[in-house]
Amino acid sequence: MKWITLTLVSLFLLLQYRLWFGKNSIPDYVEIKQSVEEQRARNADLVQRNNLLLADIKDLKIGGEAMEERARNELGLIKEGETFYRILPAQD
Repeated sequence: MKWITLTLVSLFLLLQYRLWFGKNSIPDYVEIKQSVEEQRARNADLVQRNNLLLADIKDLKIGGEAMEERARNELGLIKEGETFYRILPAQD
């Protein structure tokens, strides 16, 4: 009877060791779960960025005003009859 108890306790301890310290153990599970949550947060940020880019693309395809605004801001577009003023910040 003593041998059976000792064998069962040894088996239990061996299984507990694998659960806590072996491959695919509980700490590994927690670490992977945390990395999955971080990746989900990054994916949500990328989805939001992609949605903004899609809205920008739709706006550029549909409206000429968006193209003109972008050309003014990025390329310095000046229409005929307009006067360009550059305001420089005050020097200290």
